[in-house]
Amino acid sequence: MDFPELAARTRRFGHGAPRAVTVAGDGSRVMFLRSAGPEDPADALWLLDPATGEERLVADPVALLGAGGDPAALTPGERALRERRRLSAAGIGSYALDAAGRVAVFALAGRLFRADLVHGDVVEVATVGPVLDPRPDPTGERLAYVTDAAAGIRRGELRVVAPDGTDGLLAGEDGGVTWGLPEHVAAEEFQRFRGYWWAPDGRGVLAARVDESRLPRWHLHDPADPASPPTTVAYPQAGGPNAEVSLHLLDLDDGWVDVHWDRETYPYLASVDWADGNPLLTVLRRSQQHGLVLAVDPRTGETQVHAELADPRWVEPIPGTPAHLPDGRVLVGGELAHDGYDARCLFADGTLLTPPSLYVRRVVGRLPGGNGPADLLVEASEGEPSQRHLYRVRTLIGGGVDARRMSGTPGWHTAAVGGDALVVGTASLDQPGTTWAVWRGDREVAQLRSLAAAPPYAPRPTMVRVTDRRLPSAVVYPTQHVKGTRLPVLLDVYGGPGHQEVVAARAAWLERQWWADSGFAVVTVDNRGTPGVAPSFEKAVHRRLADVVLTDQIDALTALADKHPDLDLGRVGIRGWSFGGWLAGLAVLRHPELFRCGIAGAPVSDWTLYDTAYTERYLGLPEDGMDVYAHHSLLELAAEPPVPGEPARPLLLVHGLVDDNVVAAHTLRLSAALLAAGRSHSVLPLTGATHLAAGGLSERLLRLELDFLRTHLG
Repeated sequence: MDFPELAARTRRFGHGAPRAVTVAGDGSRVMFLRSAGPEDPADALWLLDPATGEERLVADPVALLGAGGDPAALTPGERALRERRRLSAAGIGSYALDAAGRVAVFALAGRLFRADLVHGDVVEVATVGPVLDPRPDPTGERLAYVTDAAAGIRRGELRVVAPDGTDGLLAGEDGGVTWGLPEHVAAEEFQRFRGYWWAPDGRGVLAARVDESRLPRWHLHDPADPASPPTTVAYPQAGGPNAEVSLHLLDLDDGWVDVHWDRETYPYLASVDWADGNPLLTVLRRSQQHGLVLAVDPRTGETQVHAELADPRWVEPIPGTPAHLPDGRVLVGGELAHDGYDARCLFADGTLLTPPSLYVRRVVGRLPGGNGPADLLVEASEGEPSQRHLYRVRTLIGGGVDARRMSGTPGWHTAAVGGDALVVGTASLDQPGTTWAVWRGDREVAQLRSLAAAPPYAPRPTMVRVTDRRLPSAVVYPTQHVKGTRLPVLLDVYGGPGHQEVVAARAAWLERQWWADSGFAVVTVDNRGTPGVAPSFEKAVHRRLADVVLTDQIDALTALADKHPDLDLGRVGIRGWSFGGWLAGLAVLRHPELFRCGIAGAPVSDWTLYDTAYTERYLGLPEDGMDVYAHHSLLELAAEPPVPGEPARPLLLVHGLVDDNVVAAHTLRLSAALLAAGRSHSVLPLTGATHLAAGGLSERLLRLELDFLRTHLG
């Protein structure tokens, strides 16, 4: 079986691998999702006992749904939420726990299930309609969920199931208003995937009310299925209105308190935390150049400012913040950009906790601190952006800045923690997939089993920093490459903010090794704008994405060719998806002297057609600079007639026809502009496909892409 087919069947070797790992608050249980084997797409809920190292199957989606049930069946709302999470697995997509980790709840095919993790019982809970985002209260007595649309059921009702099974309405209304769900930009651009939070005592809920009545309605339709009606979505188009989002404290005895902040000035609700103490919010201006960390008084709804976030480009909150420390101080993520510092750090009530050498990526949780206060467990990078490590950060008042690295081996590390149990996930270039080790204190007590397929080879990218900007870059050669043999070059890109490609994890290079073994030198570059280096490196792209990103890619490619003479810069192709698709189109249209062809998957061809939060963060508001938008538009470039005598530089455009993130209009309008200008291109529409191009589709596209590149690069 060749790589594309193997990757399609195994979801890129993800089926059968543990994911969504959590730890009970007292460290007594480790929960995770895993399917039954390397080609089984349906994830089940599992539990590991750290005391014995034994695993136990808690909930099997096939068994729960019974004969005729389909673990891949999703309600429209669940499908949209998984799209936002970039989750293509079937079965149990996610689960939520009570505070002690004794109860887990999850949705499956729109139905609600409750698992007793102590005794092993799993029961279906009766509901009035299809279920979205179910969550137990911290005591495990009650369950809350949000309704999805169905016959006689409106989408976006927030409901609570009492211990006796009574299903009561907590909040809901008509007119394009939902309760308890994130709006599009909250999930897509701020990674806030939920819209309600239980009070720590389980007696109330903090809920988001989302009014999308002002948003334009876009209609997505797959022409391959003419009998099906179009799907209508409320889309926040750049420069246009956003959903109106407010917060309300709802107690279970019909009490209601509105949360007060200047929503006109700070319309974006970027994050909410209510694990203990009073609720903490992060709210942002529409420009995202200023934000506030607010504490909410749950009795009155009044808010108090704990910290201000400000940056003339944009602010970038750190996941896992804000949060209360056990001593009452508020943990906030921010940037240190004075006295020569250029760092992403943690602060407690304004006091620096992490050294400026550390690039903090995420706060995982708390570690036992011995006789003193609990320490923080943090994911961060230090000097090498391709690696992410775990650090123990001290929080002792007056204890100074103290961050100690816990992960030893080079690679990409993540973790989950609860009580005295720590679960560490490690990916590296030396092993396939991610290994999950369970630790208690300084002793490894178990590993989570992986049932995933083993990749057919071990790629070995040559990773290096190039140019005076020290751009993280890599070259992958064919396995049997003979030095001195010139190779066509494939620049395999993403390049967009918030995401890295050059990482010390084998999974990132498996497909690229297949491309290399197909006869190419594959080059990958993390240009300015990508995370992991420093705030100034990330934010150099503000309002000039096209110029900075493309310049860095070309400069890095040229520098690599100086070090690697087998790279033939007379035969260069480029491919990418989403932001990378836009970058591929930009490269071919702006620099036909270098790029002989390009593959643009789901490209953002016109930034005025993309969403508010992402686009305006990097390009500003359209009304403040339509020239900036025109400068970044592929439609403007495509409309320019080719220079007489200029060789054809063909583009292959690929797009899912029911993509609700980068809608298919981007590719259709780009094709129309290329056609009008007489520019060579082909369009490959993917029927029934979303932005993920899931279900093996993106993998099976690889052969068609290979034929295209071989045709035009030789």
